[in-house]
Parts: sequence; structure tokens; C-alpha cells
Amino acid sequence: MSLHSRSVSFGYAHEGRDSFALHDVSITVPHKSLTGLLGPNGCGKTTLLKLMSGILTPQSGMVDLSGRDLASIPRRELARHIAVVPQETHPAFDYTAIEMVLMGRHPHLGPFRLEGPDDLAIALEAMTATSTDHLAHRAYMTLSGGEKQRVVIAGALAQTPEVLLLDEPTASLDLGYQLEVASLLMRLNRERGVTMVLATHDLNLAASLCDTLVMLRGGRVLAQGPTREVLTGPMIQQLYDVEADVRFHEDAGHLTVVPVRRVP
Repeated sequence: MSLHSRSVSFGYAHEGRDSFALHDVSITVPHKSLTGLLGPNGCGKTTLLKLMSGILTPQSGMVDLSGRDLASIPRRELARHIAVVPQETHPAFDYTAIEMVLMGRHPHLGPFRLEGPDDLAIALEAMTATSTDHLAHRAYMTLSGGEKQRVVIAGALAQTPEVLLLDEPTASLDLGYQLEVASLLMRLNRERGVTMVLATHDLNLAASLCDTLVMLRGGRVLAQGPTREVLTGPMIQQLYDVEADVRFHEDAGHLTVVPVRRVP
């Protein structure tokens, strides 16, 4: 499924007035693509993800899923198509990892229906895909940051979505876990054909994973297109006011970005 935002604007009320976070944003997320959202703090990345998941409703414009306006799709049905991995997950109770993953099955359950053997099998398959099956009966809050993130991604996979939206999926993870999560996302995209959109501050993560980038600044789209065309030194300077050295790394097999200096 493809995802589109069409001339979307959205603002948060501030002292009785709308302080706009996004202005006339139009982007296309092609089917089975892996799209990165880049931009400085406060540029609107998280807001755009919330609009593209249906959590927020545009004040003008629309977001559609393969031609269907998200506003017209019932919440339960929408959750069968789109799953969200937030920056942080703080459960209200001391759930085990498998209980956290089983929550992803809720959109597929009828009223007053509990998870059955088929739901458990799907949850365990999702944990196997994310290499967290050995953590199934551990308390979620006792897991490391990287383990928690993989469990949350497993929960999203248990929804069996066509689209996965991720907000800073490697934030606060050490280098080893960053590489693990990046490898997992790439595998899920390629092997399962899951369309993904990830918001990140990590330019090298975006360079290694994403085939398409959208650059936001001041709530507007500064640039969008194939990673190799958009991720350039001049564009990074426009985006962050930072001079950067961007070049192809033969061993890594993708572009790498080295910040050099802040530009006034």
C-alpha cells in the first residue's frame, strides 16, 4: 500500500492561536519503499507521522492510504493496515514481552474476544522475526533498551500491517543495538515487503536504510527524492546549518555523512 499526504497543514493551539507545525506538506510514500524523514528538532517530523497514522487529523489537506482518506477509515480497520513504533513505550502494568507483542493483535479481535492460539502463533512468529522469542516470558521493563525496541517492533509486526511508521527507532541505543535494529528493519522491508517511514536524526542510519528521503524544515518540505540525489552537502547545510562531508563508503556500501562545522 502507498501512503500520501496531500497539501497537509496542521497546527497546535498556543495561547488561543494556532501555531502551525506543518504547512502545505505533500509527500508520497511508495508501496514497499523505505522512506526517511529528516530535519531539525521542531520541524514537524513526529507530527507528520501522527497525521500519516491517523492519530491526528489535518486541519487542511488530506492523508490517504492507496487512495482512501484516512479520516474515512474506522480506527480498528486502520490499525490492521498501519502500525506505529513510538520513540518510547511505557506500559501501565508489568507486562511480559509476549503480552506486549500480543497487544498488536487487538485490531483483529472482535468485541469481548480474547487472543486465541492463532494470535499467539502470530505473536511468536513476530518475536522470532525480531530475534526476541527467547525473551517472551521476561518482564518487559527488565529488558535492555535494544531488547525493548525489538519487542515493540515485534508488537507492531503482530498487527500484520502493510505500513510501519517509526519515530526515532534507534534513539538512545548503543552502536551495537543501532546496527541490530537497522538490520532488522532492512530485512523486514525486503523480505516481508513492509512499507516503512522512519523519522530520525541519524543521517548515516537514513543513508544506510532509506531509498527515499523527505527533508523538513520549519514545517515545510525542503526536498524529497532518492537518497543518493537528496543527501548532499549543500542540502544538509540548508537543512541543519551544518557543513558536512558526504561521500560513498565502499565498505559500508552506502553514503556516509561527517559533520564538519556549524555554519552561521
